[in-house]
Amino acid sequence: MQLHILGICGTFMGGVAVLAKQAGHQVSGSDANVYPPMSTQLESQGIRLMQGFKAEHLSEDIDEVVVGNVMSRGNEAVEAMLNKNMKYNSGPQWLYENVLKDRWVLAVAGTHGKTTTSSMLAWILEYAGLKPGFLIGGVAANFGISARLGESPFFVVEADEYDTAFFDKRSKFVHYHPRTAILNNLEFDHADIFDDLNAIKKQFHHLLRTVPGEGLVISNGNEKNLDDVLQQGCWSQLEKFADETEADWTITNESDDGREFDIVLNQKKLGRVKTHMLGRHNRLNALAAIIAARHAGVPVAQAIEAMAEFKGVKRRMEVRGEVAGITVYDDFAHHPTAITETLQGLRAAVPKAKIWAVLEPRSNTMRMGVHKSAIATSLAAADYSLLYQPAEVDWDLQTVIDELADKGQLYQQIDDIVQHLQENAQAGDHIVVMSNGGFGGIHEKILLALRA
Repeated sequence: MQLHILGICGTFMGGVAVLAKQAGHQVSGSDANVYPPMSTQLESQGIRLMQGFKAEHLSEDIDEVVVGNVMSRGNEAVEAMLNKNMKYNSGPQWLYENVLKDRWVLAVAGTHGKTTTSSMLAWILEYAGLKPGFLIGGVAANFGISARLGESPFFVVEADEYDTAFFDKRSKFVHYHPRTAILNNLEFDHADIFDDLNAIKKQFHHLLRTVPGEGLVISNGNEKNLDDVLQQGCWSQLEKFADETEADWTITNESDDGREFDIVLNQKKLGRVKTHMLGRHNRLNALAAIIAARHAGVPVAQAIEAMAEFKGVKRRMEVRGEVAGITVYDDFAHHPTAITETLQGLRAAVPKAKIWAVLEPRSNTMRMGVHKSAIATSLAAADYSLLYQPAEVDWDLQTVIDELADKGQLYQQIDDIVQHLQENAQAGDHIVVMSNGGFGGIHEKILLALRA
């Protein structure tokens, strides 16, 4: 079958393209932003890419158009697709019909931690010899890819609550029909899609409605918002995990840096986990992945062994380089809670070192200013914060700088941030760059400046 994917260079749609190619389909795609690394990854798979969204991209030999959620009415390619009466589908629905329908789906949902937890879970299953398929919104270092079909019934999917397509405003994850569902956490986000927190809770409950009675829901017991969702109805087996409250699964005896901890099931110690991952959030991510893998048949002891060899995920506190004793990290954090967890995790590991936080408020919710009152507090674990004010942000970040007082500075030019770090960072410092976009290539610019 000949497929054409609109919005192919997004992380999810790019993964769908890879899976379709591996399944034997002929795949092409269009996007407004065709550039590395996604473009090179797709082209290496033999997938033809086209710049922009043009009517002529939709040739007569195309059997089906798969539409990404970035597409909207009025777009030239969308209008051509509809006018030609072409067969079309959303990415999530195509994924279910062609990949997930007859498989044991393990879905990871939540406002934060989906990519890391999905990667951990896929790696545990791989380590156990189960050869799972997966579709993850990032590149797990243990695999070097974001998607593959796999060779077993098991398929791990990052279950995003964002909307499906212009013709289907349900959350993506309602299409996946998981047998194992992890609910990591739940906060207000995606203000461009959801009116309020209750609207997101409703979608999470729709996800619960799709889990079979013999399936397993794994929920974070620290999260009241998830308890609210569960109280609306849960018809599946339920296991809760937590680190601060009573739950089926808990964490105890953390090391000072948090990279080692014991896991306990119903007050019985099952083993000690050793990871390379920093922060309380990653301890919970690891625990959730271990519980989900156990549901798929992996003994806890084997899952613990796998976690010791988990290498992390690109753009999740990924070390981009070290120059003259200064370490530069790339992190995807773009919500106040994620920023807090990221910086506190690093602070626990380097209690006396200077931490520089460099933040680009790039997500739609950040650009709208929904979380602006929480940003300064989220940066508290950093010694100094450099904030970038993109032209398209609808509010003045100076309000955050005023709250940070002498611990922050605002910039309109990326090169000025680089220069500040070049002149002021010293050996032993840690620079954490946080954005859910490319941030103008600032990571390499910082490293080049420090080398100079």
